[in-house]
Amino acid sequence: LGLFLLTFKENSRKMEENGQKKVMSARWEVPLSDRVHVVQFDHGTTSGRRAIFLNGECIKREDFMFKLVGIEHFKIGSTPCTIEIVAADDFNYHYKLLVNGKSVQSFSENQARILKCWLPIIDGEFVRIVLEKDSLDVYVDGKVVETAGEFTDEGTETHFTVGDHACFIRAVSSGKRRTGIIQTLFIDDHEVTEAAVDQSC
Repeated sequence: LGLFLLTFKENSRKMEENGQKKVMSARWEVPLSDRVHVVQFDHGTTSGRRAIFLNGECIKREDFMFKLVGIEHFKIGSTPCTIEIVAADDFNYHYKLLVNGKSVQSFSENQARILKCWLPIIDGEFVRIVLEKDSLDVYVDGKVVETAGEFTDEGTETHFTVGDHACFIRAVSSGKRRTGIIQTLFIDDHEVTEAAVDQSC
């Protein structure tokens, strides 16, 4: 993951641009607290063109680059990212995305340790709810919401609302060192199944 070996030609791309569809040279999904971001990279092997798309929007572009290999830096919010372009053979290239200095796979694995994610259906629509374990911030569809903490006999509860629905995240000790604290989301007193942090709605 995070490493792509692709052979491509200029006329084979499929991204919407100037009325024509283009195929990206590489694509990655980056799970952050606010959402799963999609990074796409377009690389022209003739002109050296480099374009970075974040969630479908072009955020950086160079139409002509003398060197076909190199690195490109950008940010997703405040998170630093780097795309490495390395020649393999002929017109084949390796593309590697580093997020916060880590490969996409390592970064995603770390995110799975520090975040909890749920994708409940509320009022007929999927809602992404994320808990940051270190800060205890709660994100609902990418926005930090106001919460109220409460101590209970079992542990703690973090209360918030989504629309007219009462929600809380219950944190209790598992009694096991490796497992640590178990966080469970309840909406209107119904337990919600946890989702993977890199899972999209």
